[in-house]
Amino acid sequence: MSAIEFDNVGRLFERDGRSFPALDGVDLTVADKEFVALVGPSGCGKTTCLRMAAGFEAPSSGRVLVGGAPVPGPGPDRAVVFQQFALFPWKTVADNVAFGLRNKGMAAPERRDRIAAIIKLMGLDGYETAFPHQLSGGMQQRVAIARAYVLDPQVLLMDEPFGALDAQTRVVMQEELVRIARINPRTVLFITHAVEEAVYLADRVAVMTQRPGRIKEVLDVRAIRAAENWDRHARVEDVMDLESFVHLRTHIWRSLREEKVGGER
Repeated sequence: MSAIEFDNVGRLFERDGRSFPALDGVDLTVADKEFVALVGPSGCGKTTCLRMAAGFEAPSSGRVLVGGAPVPGPGPDRAVVFQQFALFPWKTVADNVAFGLRNKGMAAPERRDRIAAIIKLMGLDGYETAFPHQLSGGMQQRVAIARAYVLDPQVLLMDEPFGALDAQTRVVMQEELVRIARINPRTVLFITHAVEEAVYLADRVAVMTQRPGRIKEVLDVRAIRAAENWDRHARVEDVMDLESFVHLRTHIWRSLREEKVGGER
């Protein structure tokens, strides 16, 4: 069963009395507990796709389904992690993580157990009483991911979650996400501009065209991984040495470059 499905999705935006197509005929499925990365030229509609899956926007045509049902709006079955950490600066790590659970009315004992488990999973032990300004960028993003995971969503929607981090921290967070996905798998739609990140993290990589965005091709990284005997949980720098990884990365870059050149004609 598809956890997320885009069925011939189009999206129009209005500006100065004129309509501008952002998406046109997007078809894409994400299976249950599958990790799909979406890459494409700037402005091609990647984030719009994610926002429709989250229920923040509605398609102008076609359907967006989660769990086989049309998306009526935001819901507890989906959690979103943004590039900006969006933490409450006046709340501690534990209180930031607890925010959604309190809104759901979860009883305090169960809430404490759930928070303790996710804080341990995210490697935040010892930081429960720290405030966001006392944490590094990587640690703040761990809190943001913990806040999403603690709600036990079926679907995790991640919009360039590591884009604001320095290069070294970004690599560490990529490896952490692989580790967490192994222990506590979720269906993930992951938006990124970084091709290497997409290839390293995802089961499949969907490449989008220039605006109006469509799915140009979908690459099954999982199948290549199996055929080439990749270690799914290897460190980033080890995977980078694999010839098949470099070949796949180069293929995606060429595909994106075609879109950029084509869009400038």
